[in-house]
Amino acid sequence: MTPLDELRATVHEAAAALGDGGPSSAPTLERPKRADFGDYSTNAAMLLAPVLRAPPRDVAARLSEELRGRLADRLERVEVAGPGFLNLFLGDEWFRDALRAVLAAGEGFGGGGASVTERIDVEFVSANPTGPMHVGHARNAAYGDALARLLAFHGHDVTREFYVNDYGTQVRKLGESIRARARGEEVPEDGYHGDYIGDLAREIEGAAELDIETLARRGVELMVAHMRESLHRFRVDFDVWFSERDLHQGDPDPVRHAFHVLEEQGQVYRSEGALWLRTSEFGDDKDRVLERSSGEHTYFASDIAYHQEKRERGFDRLINVWGADHHGYVQRMKAAYEALGGDPDRLELLIMQFVHLAGGQSMSKRAGEFVTLDDLVAEIGVDAARWFLLARSHDTTIELDLDLAREESAENPVYYVQYAHARIAGVLAKAGTRDVDFGEVSAPLEPAERALVKKLLAWPAEVAEAAERRAPHRIATYALELAQEFTAFYRDCRVVGAEGEGVERWRIALCVAAQRTIAAALAQLGVSAPARM
Repeated sequence: MTPLDELRATVHEAAAALGDGGPSSAPTLERPKRADFGDYSTNAAMLLAPVLRAPPRDVAARLSEELRGRLADRLERVEVAGPGFLNLFLGDEWFRDALRAVLAAGEGFGGGGASVTERIDVEFVSANPTGPMHVGHARNAAYGDALARLLAFHGHDVTREFYVNDYGTQVRKLGESIRARARGEEVPEDGYHGDYIGDLAREIEGAAELDIETLARRGVELMVAHMRESLHRFRVDFDVWFSERDLHQGDPDPVRHAFHVLEEQGQVYRSEGALWLRTSEFGDDKDRVLERSSGEHTYFASDIAYHQEKRERGFDRLINVWGADHHGYVQRMKAAYEALGGDPDRLELLIMQFVHLAGGQSMSKRAGEFVTLDDLVAEIGVDAARWFLLARSHDTTIELDLDLAREESAENPVYYVQYAHARIAGVLAKAGTRDVDFGEVSAPLEPAERALVKKLLAWPAEVAEAAERRAPHRIATYALELAQEFTAFYRDCRVVGAEGEGVERWRIALCVAAQRTIAAALAQLGVSAPARM
């Protein structure tokens, strides 16, 4: 239980003690926007007033006395505001106890808060292995990886998965394109025309003479190897690389197995020689073809088989991170999953939005070619790329300012946060200790000290909220705000050589807690926390 959980519980117990077990719903405990409204504010008296059949402000006065008795010197004063809000001004001892609790939790402070632990599969990127990954894939990679990190930190068992689309027409076209380049011929109009095709033709020995199927398979193997390398440099690694080709191998193959599952559920029928799935019964706008009259499987059939395969691996929840072009695919996939017998609420299909680049003279010279993940990393580095791709919600279009991302100034948010971490490292090196046992402190706390502790205490709730909302961008916002609170503290409060009994030790401990929490926030984003800059 965190210090804020304990304070919330104390408010609830105090309300319950006034009569009839307290209010029917849990009181809120929030940090007011203005410091003169207290450290925390609660609506407990207003919730309790109907139970006691008394005016809210009268109940607030009675509740104030109850809280004074329970919190003693950890509560400086209570003020009744507006229609009956209670504004709590906490004592210095409460803040010191709170910091002790933060430090006692160690590096794991803020993590492990999931009320129910789930086995979660997060499938993301899943780019076609027929071309290099572009900036859109970079955003998908950064988001999917940060989400997986965040869910794991929150306490879930997470598997990161990449679905390799290595089956079908596009793969054959890759083989045809490579062979044309190897022979010095024109690439087919509907083939792949990038310079990388020539690179593949040179890398594959005997490419000009190999049959299309073998050439396509080797081309895919090379492209997947390049993807792995690029993603690893971007600090993204996968537990599972699942091949679509595997869905069409075996007796029965997974596609036939999925058809059998659907048949057992009574969810398929034949019409005009084709096999149809009754997706319209599960909210789709029409039924969908799984197998054409020619016997050829649709792409949807592969997707259904893949999701059935993941279901049978025993995950509690599946999360797919898809590109913006998949928006129209969501309802039919949800319908198919329910037709298989799955709970559609346990299949989350998250749609990414687009990335627009601004600035960056060296990248603008690549006229007529898309900007690759490798290009982006070479231009602004991994840390800046991940931060700027994660700083906004995944379902909004972003404009990545390349010039700002390269700046070493307070205007660049990732630089600002990393600099705060490095500054703390410098303070602690100068102090010559990381001892967090601060003992008794004689001087009263400064406002900046209290503000920094309160920001640290918000970390567990921020993690929980970001994990539940699938919103890593909230972590970026929190990291920046925490760095700003530390900077204000550093400006107002001398650390090494601070006067007063125990003050230096207390402030060193506060620095340690701030540094740990900044590092933890950056870790969820996959951004480094440097000791020097």
